[in-house]
Amino acid sequence: MDLVIRRAQLVTEPHGKLQDIGIEDGRIVAIAPHLDTAAEAFDAGGRLACGGLIETHIHLDKARLLEVCPAETTRQISPVHYVAGFKPQITEEDVYRRAEITLREAIAHGTTRMRTHVEVDPGIGMRGFDGVRALVAQYRWAIDLQLCVFPQEGLINYPGTDALLVEALRRGADVIGAAPRYDTDHPGQIRRIFELAREFDVDIDMHLDVGNTPEDMDIHLVCDLTEQYRLGGRVTVGHMTKLSLLPPDRVAAIARRLADVGVNVAVLPATDLYLMGRERDHDVRRGVADANFLVEHGVNCSISSNNVLNPATPYGDCSLIRMANLQANVLQIARPEQLRECFAMVTERSARILNLRDYGIAVGNPADVVIIDGTSPEQAVSEIRHPLAVFKRGRRTVTRPAARLHDPA
Repeated sequence: MDLVIRRAQLVTEPHGKLQDIGIEDGRIVAIAPHLDTAAEAFDAGGRLACGGLIETHIHLDKARLLEVCPAETTRQISPVHYVAGFKPQITEEDVYRRAEITLREAIAHGTTRMRTHVEVDPGIGMRGFDGVRALVAQYRWAIDLQLCVFPQEGLINYPGTDALLVEALRRGADVIGAAPRYDTDHPGQIRRIFELAREFDVDIDMHLDVGNTPEDMDIHLVCDLTEQYRLGGRVTVGHMTKLSLLPPDRVAAIARRLADVGVNVAVLPATDLYLMGRERDHDVRRGVADANFLVEHGVNCSISSNNVLNPATPYGDCSLIRMANLQANVLQIARPEQLRECFAMVTERSARILNLRDYGIAVGNPADVVIIDGTSPEQAVSEIRHPLAVFKRGRRTVTRPAARLHDPA
């Protein structure tokens, strides 16, 4: 063996039952209470060990845009249309620089796999795509990066966008996305995206059903097409803020349909808290979908960052554990099993969204391991416990020393 992570608390083991994790040639080759080997060792000291954290929905190409276009000042804002005016100024080099800083922050917070959305349209061309794609090979030592291309400002109503989506898919984009809210023909965009997914055999990841009223939801068509195209497990919808405006019985009915056809949901609490309810000056709605409720009704969900330091979300540190804590706060989650589900939504459940077959601490899997400064998933979420060490394919990529108090006594 090349490396042994000793005395690790695994998510799957009872509290206090510690395990050693043996690693060779970048893969986990043994898990046992004690591995008798002279290999290099890292002592987890009884701390929580899990598979690498997974970011399922972020926009690296639009991260840190506050440097270019400052936050809007009015109560009513439209970040998509606002940013559109700055697109001609954005260069491939600028996208690369801002995306790289953000990617490094995510890596430092324990993320080892990521799906980033990248928009293409005649306003930005392929500059955003090329700027982010350059990071895929450069940072493979620390993170596996998927690119999801999508039409942010419309598809049917924005001539030239379709051809750019096709070009990106031909150049290796991993996933096709959508944002029908900004199209004059919601069904037309959705149907075209499903056609492209079938043509290029890629997964689908849409921005869906964002709004201050629950009418005219597109999720029903998405479910129908998922069933028609037999894409169960390969379709994800992000945001879904309109679910927060419906009574539990109606959400439960939609959840059962999502579960039956295999549509995942990515909940994005930071952005949705910032953007929803802005038409009100008091008693402001939260606008965040209840991922725990959806999971209880059979839906696979993730919790993700979406935007970082841009007009749609003017803050963020790329910490998925902090994002899970935010979701728990907003939805008033407190029971240990619920907090454990929130943790699963940045680990195992996120892996299912990315259709990973080799995720987690198990013999034969890549040795992507995060050591968290806590002893349970519940503690990690409730106390925002940070990763102290990260390993990617058995190679240490991150070191974060634990805090020390220098007591003068």
